[in-house]
Amino acid sequence: MIIAIDGPAGAGKSTVARKVSEILGFMFIDTGAIYRAVTYSLIKDNINLGNKEELECYLNRIDLIYTSDHIYFQGSIIDREIREEPISSKTSDYSKNPVIRSFATGFQRKLAENNDVVMEGRDIGTVVFPNADFKFFLTASHEVRGRRRYKELKKSDNGVSLEETIEAIRIRDKNDSNRELAPLKKAADAVEIDTSNIGIDQVIDAIIGYIRMED
Repeated sequence: MIIAIDGPAGAGKSTVARKVSEILGFMFIDTGAIYRAVTYSLIKDNINLGNKEELECYLNRIDLIYTSDHIYFQGSIIDREIREEPISSKTSDYSKNPVIRSFATGFQRKLAENNDVVMEGRDIGTVVFPNADFKFFLTASHEVRGRRRYKELKKSDNGVSLEETIEAIRIRDKNDSNRELAPLKKAADAVEIDTSNIGIDQVIDAIIGYIRMED
């Protein structure tokens, strides 16, 4: 079974998807982490994105392993490294590259071949698995998502303001929704859940309830 959970940054996709996967006993797939890992590997190995042949060759032999618990690159866990700012700031641009996008989509589909999965991202229900068994689209206002992101950033005390964080969310939404390749978009048959004024547990209960009702 494939459960797709899409939505913009800060809507709570990762937390919800991880907990839903735990409740159902499914594999959790964080597609954003996969793009981060690919970006990390390309930067680390100094691969030229402008050389399509070199990029394709590199990705065809990349030593990248994804599990529900960790991501491995060349045998080492890179969970922490892919969340650091140098990678975070470049992942969105790297994910627009058609070669990288094609590789990541294939990588995600392969992970789901022999597993029941809960997969979260921005184009799971529209591009990666348009025939997913269940599709959900989580959203929330820019202000709410900005506050959530700001709370996370404050943990590292990087000096960013709440206003800057909210504006960054607005810009990210605009870029993700208007890109040519796999834009952020709600699938026509997805169940939309606005998380602005409800807690994570309520969102999870709604998703689990819907799945069990339809299953």
